[in-house]
Order: sequence, then structure tokens, then C-alpha cells
Amino acid sequence: MSDDKNQFGWNFDNTYARLSDVFFERVNPTPARSPVMVMFNEELARSLGLDAAELAKQGQNYFAGNTLFKGSEPIAMAYAGHQFGRINMLGDGRANLLGEHVTPKGERFDIQLKGAGRTRYSRRGDGLAALGPMLREYIISEAMFALGIPTTRSLAVVTTGEQVIRETALPGAVLTRVASSHLRVGTFEFAAGFEQGKNLRELADYTLRRHYPDLVSHPEPYVALLKAVIERQASLIVKWMQVGFVHGVMNTDNMTISGETIDYGPCAFMDRFSLSTVFSSIDVQGRYSYGQQPSIGQWNLARFAETLLPLFSANQEEAIAKAEEALDTYAEHLQRHWATGMRGKLGMVSAGEDDMPLFNRLLELMERNQADYTNTFRALSNGVMLDEALFKDADFLEWHKAWQARKPDLKLMRSRNPAVIPRNHMVEKALSAAVERGDYSVVQRLLEVVQNPFVEPGDGDEFKKAADDEGYQTFCGT
Repeated sequence: MSDDKNQFGWNFDNTYARLSDVFFERVNPTPARSPVMVMFNEELARSLGLDAAELAKQGQNYFAGNTLFKGSEPIAMAYAGHQFGRINMLGDGRANLLGEHVTPKGERFDIQLKGAGRTRYSRRGDGLAALGPMLREYIISEAMFALGIPTTRSLAVVTTGEQVIRETALPGAVLTRVASSHLRVGTFEFAAGFEQGKNLRELADYTLRRHYPDLVSHPEPYVALLKAVIERQASLIVKWMQVGFVHGVMNTDNMTISGETIDYGPCAFMDRFSLSTVFSSIDVQGRYSYGQQPSIGQWNLARFAETLLPLFSANQEEAIAKAEEALDTYAEHLQRHWATGMRGKLGMVSAGEDDMPLFNRLLELMERNQADYTNTFRALSNGVMLDEALFKDADFLEWHKAWQARKPDLKLMRSRNPAVIPRNHMVEKALSAAVERGDYSVVQRLLEVVQNPFVEPGDGDEFKKAADDEGYQTFCGT
């Protein structure tokens, strides 16, 4: 049983709060009127070494921010960010980092409350969050984890008993987010730009110790840091694209130094394959469309490299040359991860000279026929031909014959191609039930399915059908 002494198993050691105070504001969460815990991730709690049973019973006031866990030191983090290409001073305007929990295995995780009230970085915002977007992040982040994609995770959602005013009055909520850290490209942009580089080395050294300790003794640790982040981000973006995920808001403040997916606001999974797929209501130019994600990743990494230039060399030309050399590795990493991932999706146990043309031709045919991305790859994995336009296309049949000649491993394919994703209409159905009727059973059933994405759902094709409406849009939760 947990008590006030062991505090449910929490073990806080808050290293970020020991940095120079320019990087954060010490601020407590705003208490909620009448918190009720509506979602709790027992599996995640146990993996963190916490007393899941007692947290499930007693956690609502803690996860709402009304009561602080022993050892936590709440702060709001400062950071900047290029939003749709324009630099802004940002920071945690509605989030509160309680601290860093160290698990019994020695792993370190940030524990953050999202929607916990105003901070000095809120600007004109209210610092609050609505229930729908918090449930959305819970569902999508847990689906991403189950798909094997590096991501922040969701520990709990608590309703506050208060209304949040957006276009209409909505029920308020607080999400508890778990992350390797919340260090972002934007954190470095803040240090290099808004702080004129005064504490840049302190931040870089901290980042190395926390995320890349094997690089601390490197002859050029800061160049090595850049190269390591480039490699992780290339891998991450490929993983997104190979499950049809569109992040939707790839601003530099949403690119983590750890290589985890963060911020599930306007994100969605693609049904019909198209490189130009956009879901975000505010991305009218398609800057963050599905097919643009690799190039935007490179653009963001170039901004990261710019912040590190003073640490590379006192000679600007030499520093720029080091940055350019590192950035040149991005395309190589991207292509390598893409080829490896696609071989797995198509069951190829060895590399061949025709791999890339084979991959590209399939995607061309899928786009031409408006094929469902997930269902197409899963059908190939199951060795079946769907009654759809793609599978009747003569060019596809020619492709299929060439692919079959490679003797694909279907068992391998079924481990790489999910049977289910969080289909947009299913997510909306679950959110509507919870927000409008207080019925969380639809969310729970959806979670059961997407947390086992490589298993065929037992109750028919409901979770596998694409939406009829192709005009689906997502919206930022602020």
C-alpha cells in the first residue's frame, strides 16, 4: 500500500530545475475545481515502477495539480520556435513540468501536466486544455507506442469540473504526459537567440549528459550531438511515414532532441494514400503535408545546427562547414531507414538492386488508385487481393508478379504492417461519446484495438474501414 512516505513509488530527481533560471519559471499548477480521473494507464504506471493500483484510486488530485507529488519541483519551460517558418518566443503556456522521475531501472522521465494553468509564457492564452484534445493525445500517443515509434506517452487524463472556452464552452481536462525529456530544437533557439547564447553551452552540455552520455568525451561533442540528433530524427520521420502518420505541426518547438514524437494536436493517420495529404485546418499551404515531412525535418535540423555554430568553432566559416557536413548525412540516413523499413513492409529478407524502383512503383500505383495505405500493405501481408481498383490495375498486377518473384516473407510483413491504426472517424466517434455523453467505453474499446495494432480486430472490419468523408480536418487544441 502507498502512503505519504513513498508517494506511490515516485522518485523525483529534477536536474533541469538546477540549470540557470533563464530556462524556466517556477510555477505551481492551477488547482482544478472538482477533478475526476477518466483515463489511467496502468501498464505505463507499472513500467515506471509506480503503485498503479493506489494511483488509480487516489491519483485524481495529483494528476489535476491540486496536490503535488513529494519531491516534485513544478516549472514551466522556456523555449522558442519557428512556427510555419517564423520565429517566436514560446514556452510552456499551458504545461507544468512536475519533475523527473527515475525508475527502479535507472531510466529518467519527465512528468508533465498539460492544461495545468497559466504561466509567464501563456501570452494571451488561458493555460487550460479541453477534454477532447487531451483524450486525442492519449489515444494517438499510445497507438504510436504500440506501433514501435518513439513517442511521449500518456499516463492519465483528469477532467477539471470547469469549462474551457474555445469556439464553444467545452469540458476542461489535464493530461499527464511522460517523456524522455521536453528538450526541443526550440529550447536551443531560445538559448542561442533570445538569450544571445549566454547559456548555450550549459544547455548543450546538459543535453549531452542526459541523452547522449557516450558523446561527452567525444573530441567534438557538439558536432557529434548534431549528428546524433539528425540520425534519430531521420529514423523517426521514416517510421511516421511508413505507417501513414501525418504530424501536422512540425514547428521547431515540436522537434525533440531525444528523437521522440511530441505534440499530437493536428495529427492524423492517412486513409487513402496521397503525398499531399494534409489534415491541419491551419496548414493551408500544405507546408506540413505527408510528403513534405522529410524536407521539413531537414529544415528544422538546419535551424538546430545554426544554434550550435558558436560551440563548433570560433571561426564562423569553419563552424558552418562542420554544420553543413553533418547536415549532409541526413539524406543518407533517411534513405537507409526508408529502404530498411520498406523491405520489412514488403517481406524482403535481403537487399536487391531493384528495391527502390519496386517500392516507388507500388506507391505510385497506390496514389493513382487512391488505395488505402494501411489496408493495402496488410492485404499483401495476408496474401489476399482486395476487391478494389488497385488490385485490378494491370500495372499493379505486373508489379505484383515482380514482387512475388522476390519470395516475400509474409510472417515478417504481418509484424511490420499494422492491421489497424487510429482511423480518424473512429477517433472522432470515441471523442464525441466521451465529451458529449460522458461515455468512455468507446475510447476504451478503441484503445484496446490500437494498442494491439498487428492483431486483426475480433469484431469485424469496423476499425479497418476508411472514412467516407475525405475532407477530414484536425484542429489545434489551444
